Amino acid sequence: QVQLVESGGGLVQAGGSLRLSCVASGRTFSSYIMGWFRQAPGKEREFVAAVTRRSISITYYADSVKGRFTISRDNAKNTLYLQMNSLKPEDTAVYSCAAGLGWMPRNEDEYTYWGQGTQVTVSS
Repeated sequence: QVQLVESGGGLVQAGGSLRLSCVASGRTFSSYIMGWFRQAPGKEREFVAAVTRRSISITYYADSVKGRFTISRDNAKNTLYLQMNSLKPEDTAVYSCAAGLGWMPRNEDEYTYWGQGTQVTVSS
């Protein structure tokens, strides 16, 4: 069992920045791939970013956030981060972190554990 708790969401102006955090319970955090997904009202949940395990930390990004968002993980602190820069109104959504043991980081079906989400609102 893994529990994930997100924080760091809020209201920000377009062009601003936020850093989301996801603290994971458990003792095998480094064994999981970790990802961020988001869901806007009336829309399907979509992939945002992911990072692989400790041995080789490869990052993945949705085209819509590439160059603006940075995902990272601190295994010692069992924490996942999403640095969000140059935010746009279309980034407004509930952001959730997820953990899994799959091999396709962009596919939400690869993730077993999910946090409750944190709201990000970008005003124009």
